[in-house]
Order: sequence, then structure tokens, then C-alpha cells
Amino acid sequence: MAPLPALSAETQEPASPGVTIPNFWNPRSRLERIEPPQTARAIRFLTDDEFPPLHFAGPDGTPTGFVVELVRAVCERLSMSCTIQARRFDTLLDALADRQGDVVAAAIPLTPTLRSRFLATRPYFRWPARFASRTDKGFPAPSAEALAGKSVGVVGGSAHAAYLKAFFPKAEGRDFTDLATAEGALRRGDVDYVFADGLNLALWIGGIDSSNCCALVGGDYLENRYFGEGIGLVTRREDTALSRALDDALQRVWDEGKYAELYLRFFPVSPF
Repeated sequence: MAPLPALSAETQEPASPGVTIPNFWNPRSRLERIEPPQTARAIRFLTDDEFPPLHFAGPDGTPTGFVVELVRAVCERLSMSCTIQARRFDTLLDALADRQGDVVAAAIPLTPTLRSRFLATRPYFRWPARFASRTDKGFPAPSAEALAGKSVGVVGGSAHAAYLKAFFPKAEGRDFTDLATAEGALRRGDVDYVFADGLNLALWIGGIDSSNCCALVGGDYLENRYFGEGIGLVTRREDTALSRALDDALQRVWDEGKYAELYLRFFPVSPF
């Protein structure tokens, strides 16, 4: 069984060496310009400040990160007054339901359960699955045949382990208890590849722990059944006008190049 092309995001040409910017917007599907709902108060965004590079506390304690700065760009496009408050991650949706905020902007996966309670924009970020290998080994880009007999480290019991087994059956999957252990095995050359979350792999490759040993190889895998839909801006179900306005603003942020600018700032090694 061949690996799925996996609804791969369209990408722009690299804006700088080694950085590919994903495009989650359909250029043939533009929303009509939507005005934000009129309100006398600021729109209150809720986020978490412990998940770099998406959202984290800056040097002065102010929330920042790719998602937070994207929110600021959205508010600017809509000429809306906004506030951004950091809360504990596991309290964000309940705080939204209790009207302690108007929008959740954090790495909460879009799922049927979430959609049964809330509205969400189209995804503005997704977690691609990626392969990584040592740069000095000259291993080929992954394919069902290229991985035959090759050892591939995965986190045991993960979606990545299940995907590898289903679509790369000739590969020799090796289970590890966590990604850091698998990455260490790859650095030492104990496995030929690692297949895991592309964002975490990119952060490791760009950090000091990798010792410049490795690189992402092949393409990205975005199959919903295994790796989810990604993340969007979440609102209460009754706030339809706000949700549609946010969707429109995200599209404009992309069209005007601001998304690419922010992506390059926070993802020096692209997970795509």
C-alpha cells in the first residue's frame, strides 16, 4: 500500500534558504470582505504562554509567538481593539465558554468534539509528520521501496508509528518511549530515520541538541485521520459574525505576506 499524499499543504517557494512556508488557503476560494461585529469593548483573546514557538512569554512576560503575533496582525487587518491574556492551557476552552474571553488562540487541535461546542476558523497551522535522517549517510528520500529494510525510529503507540506500519510496511519500525530518545538514537546513527511530528523535529534539528547531525528529508504528511486537522481561532457558537470576520482576516494576512513574515521569524527551520 503506497503512503497517502496526505492532503499536503500547498507551499510557496522558499522565502529564504531552507525555509518553506505552508499555504493552507485555497486561492480559488476567497471570502467576501466581512466586517467584524460592532462592539464597544476590545475583543479578548485567550492563549497559553508555555508552548514555543507558537505561544510563549517574551522577555518582559508579554505573550508572543507565532500564534500571538498572527492574532495581532488579524486585529490590525480588522481595525479591532484586542487584548491577549495568557491562561493555563487546560483552562482555555472552559474560560471561553464562561465568557471570560471571546477567542481562543492556542494549539488546541480541531476535533469533532471541539466543533460540537464551539466554532473555529479554517486551520492556520497544522502539524506535518516528517522523516529525518543523518546528513552524512546519503539515505534516499523516503518511499515505500526506499525504506525497505531501513530502521525507522518512532514513538511507540503514536499516530506516526501506526502510519509507518500501514504505509511503509517494509520499513523496520523501532519503538521509543519518547521523541527525545528517538532523536538521540538518530544522532548516534542507531537508526536510519526518525518519523515523527515535523514541528518538534524541526526545533530539534535547529537546536544545539542535534549537534547539526540531521535534516528533514522527503515531504510532509498531513493525513487528517492520523495527524488531525490542525488549529484555528476558536469562538463560541453564537459568535458567527466574529468567526467569519476572523477567517476573512486570516486570508488577508496570508495574501498580504504578513503570514510569511511571521513564519520566517518563528520557524528558522520549517517543519514543512
